[in-house]
Amino acid sequence: MKTRIAVDAMGGDYAPGEIIRGAILGAEAHDVEITLVGQPEVLEAELDKYDITRLPISCVEARESIRETENPALAVRRKTDASINVATRLLRDGEVDGLISAGPSGAVAVSAMQNLGMIEGVERPVIGGVIFDALPNTVVFDCGINLDCKPHHLLTFAAIGVAYCRRLLGMADPTVGLFNIGREETKGSQLTREAHALLKKSGLNFIGNLEGNQIMNGQANVLVCDAMVGNVLFKFVESVGLFHDSAGDNASTDLGGGLIWGARGIVRKLHGASRAAHVALKVGQVKLAVEADLINAVTSELASAAAAVTA
Repeated sequence: MKTRIAVDAMGGDYAPGEIIRGAILGAEAHDVEITLVGQPEVLEAELDKYDITRLPISCVEARESIRETENPALAVRRKTDASINVATRLLRDGEVDGLISAGPSGAVAVSAMQNLGMIEGVERPVIGGVIFDALPNTVVFDCGINLDCKPHHLLTFAAIGVAYCRRLLGMADPTVGLFNIGREETKGSQLTREAHALLKKSGLNFIGNLEGNQIMNGQANVLVCDAMVGNVLFKFVESVGLFHDSAGDNASTDLGGGLIWGARGIVRKLHGASRAAHVALKVGQVKLAVEADLINAVTSELASAAAAVTA
């Protein structure tokens, strides 16, 4: 049975044209079924440009979309017929196995939370993955959603990162480091000090605090931080050309970079400026994520860490 992937055709800077073209390329390259979600007349006009007679591509109507300038929580709640909401409901109801969207990050995350719910033990979704081309075996969590974190949130990020490394990078016992301003346990904010104590008890392969000048030595397979730190790091890496561009041979290692981790379903957030080739690549990566059974992997890691902390 083919993997079924919903594509939010109305989300992104170059929607719907580049998104739909990328979905078609993805269906051809990765042998998946594609469900395009959006305004029917718009979808049909774009699809008429291509010969898709042999491709398993269908359309589902959604009359609205959510813009970057809108409040994510309000927009998701009010626009029940928004394309991202319709797509996540398809995933919730088992009509597709995963979805991708280049729409606003906040809206994609909120829609996933409201329509899919969260994995037990996860309070907030998180975005992360491989961001360094030179460090394909190091993942960073969180890269952009959770600004006001509690210590147990960082423990959750660590467990999610470990599940990523085990299932997608093939690591038996990945190391976990806490991004901080010093190696000593007493260094950093109250958040990092308390998170350090939790990570020590978690049963994860925690190697302690890591400073910025130690990131590139590859000691930590999972680098944990809040979204303020993670997003600054991500944007810096992007600005100096170190970003892990998954167009290369190691494309599979970028799989989790935009997954909405913690939601009860495979939801892949694409960069807003994604073009067709990038969309097609991410279609294949969502297929791999579905096949890797990531939801159960995350659930298992979280349960083990929580049991160790409370023992």
